[in-house]
Amino acid sequence: MTSMTPARTSPPTDVPQLGLRERKKIKTRTAIRDATYALIEEQGYDATTIEQIADRAEVSPSTVFRYFPTKEDIVLTDEHDALILEELRARPKDEPWADSVRHIMHKALRLGHEREPEVTRLRAHLMAQVPTVRSRMMESMSVASHMLAEGIAERTGRDVDSLEVRVYTMSVVAGLAEITQYWAENDFRDDLADLLDRAMDVLEHGLTKKNA
Repeated sequence: MTSMTPARTSPPTDVPQLGLRERKKIKTRTAIRDATYALIEEQGYDATTIEQIADRAEVSPSTVFRYFPTKEDIVLTDEHDALILEELRARPKDEPWADSVRHIMHKALRLGHEREPEVTRLRAHLMAQVPTVRSRMMESMSVASHMLAEGIAERTGRDVDSLEVRVYTMSVVAGLAEITQYWAENDFRDDLADLLDRAMDVLEHGLTKKNA
């Protein structure tokens, strides 16, 4: 999900009320991310430095590093992963688990793309074109897949560390990353929801031979 959801989004209206400290943290993180994307849009990824980001966000460089270890983490950090996990857990118990997973993947797309499509496109472009961003994204997949695995294990009655759950969830997360790159490589012409359905069809039914 990290690879599909933009950073600059307003919190969903159904999120429980947070305390002052947590609201301040979110405000600071949002300011840092907004500053980062604005600078990247103005001058490019490589030319944007942590010092410039801190200055634009009106925080110190040490504050930036306290929230985000690297510039790549600013680009890739996703605020919605935990919400998506709760969404999966809230799906009807009698719903086929594959349908539940497809539903939350579409929810992840809507949380991001429909709110700020320009940021989604910028992130997709960075992940497809900037090696350090893509490398960091690959490293972060294990975190996202483990969170998703918890929900899938619960729905399927399997152990979260079972090979089957680990392979399936990693396939879903890696598939989302490939959707992002494919979308960017094709100049964002495709509909993201359609690409997601095509990817999920492959995971559910396998790769079939294309008719001549």
